[in-house]
Amino acid sequence: MKRILLLLVILLTASCQVTETLRINPDGTGTIEVNELRDENSYMQLAKEEYAKEDFYRDTTYVFKDYFSKYGETFARTSKEDQNVYLRYSDVNVHIKKSSSEKEFRTLISQNFKNATDIVDLYKAEDYADNIKNNYALSAEEHYFKVSYSYVGNRFNRTVKITDSIFLKREFDRLEKYKTYYKGLKLVQSYVLNYHFPRKIQSVSNPQAKISENQKSLSIEFLLTDCVQNPTITNLEVILE
Repeated sequence: MKRILLLLVILLTASCQVTETLRINPDGTGTIEVNELRDENSYMQLAKEEYAKEDFYRDTTYVFKDYFSKYGETFARTSKEDQNVYLRYSDVNVHIKKSSSEKEFRTLISQNFKNATDIVDLYKAEDYADNIKNNYALSAEEHYFKVSYSYVGNRFNRTVKITDSIFLKREFDRLEKYKTYYKGLKLVQSYVLNYHFPRKIQSVSNPQAKISENQKSLSIEFLLTDCVQNPTITNLEVILE
């Protein structure tokens, strides 16, 4: 079963588009959203005959804090340390749509923030919601990196830190092995950062960044599998005028 689940993760990683969009207002408040979309043409190439056999539908929206009351008993049994982590996600919104008939598989996770340091690691939101539902401890999570943000003065930073180098190496090797499975196929597996700032951009740490005509926005595209194998390549520092 674990091998089947791992293969499914690999297939989704190799056929997915992830877009992270950030907007910062002049007062430092803003919004961030992560849009994860399965590219149907890519997935069809990977799933082959199993693609037509899919029979699944789910369309749900929730605010993270709803889980505190909905699963109040399990949340109450959670350690105070874990509760404090989950409480930071209170206002995170999640919309999941998975429809095999419409061939639409999308997850949209968003957050409004007062300060960039308040932005949580949105990539963990679904796992944390599942933890609350099932009373799983954070210590049982198999995450190997952490994303954080800051905006002080004229300097913005997106920082990725590796939290488990052993797990990272294991995932790197597994993905490297499965790359032979889809070698030669034309797949969409993009990871895009779209960032919008209140002032003009003076400099960007990543030379691949494309700056808009008004110089207040930038876009950077990565290969998603590269980001999974080395998340720190998405580190970014932007200095504004």
